[in-house]
Amino acid sequence: MKKITPFLWFDHQAEEAMNFYVSIFKNSKVVSVNRSGDGPEGKGKVNTATFELDGQEFMALNAGPLFKFTEAISFFVNCETQAEVDELWKKLSAGGEEGRCGWLKDKFGLSWQIIPKALSELLGDPDPVKSKRVLEAMLQMNKIDIAGLKRAHEQQ
Repeated sequence: MKKITPFLWFDHQAEEAMNFYVSIFKNSKVVSVNRSGDGPEGKGKVNTATFELDGQEFMALNAGPLFKFTEAISFFVNCETQAEVDELWKKLSAGGEEGRCGWLKDKFGLSWQIIPKALSELLGDPDPVKSKRVLEAMLQMNKIDIAGLKRAHEQQ
């Protein structure tokens, strides 16, 4: 077990969420699922689950509707290409909400930042005029468009 593992509280969708996330990210897998025994809610209800998304371990808990996800916590996904941004954006936002500046909420209400590596590179340009144009372009976007960022960066 890693020293720090994100722990996600769900009302009753822990298994559905785990399977959804594992189906989206490469190099991902279900590690373990702990189910309840016989009882009024039925045999086999998931209590906790552990899974990995591209090597990062997560734990999920079914614990009822007491707590909900907020934008105060999000998962930042560093993408290499526009194709990767497009694929993750489409899959994770399905049934959820598209936000601004690369942020989205998935169908479970969990917030994600789908960010291309090029964004930080272009924002880090030593020319403050270029980096400001990139920032202004990004602030107009929902899903981040690398070509749009580059156009803003090179604008004369």
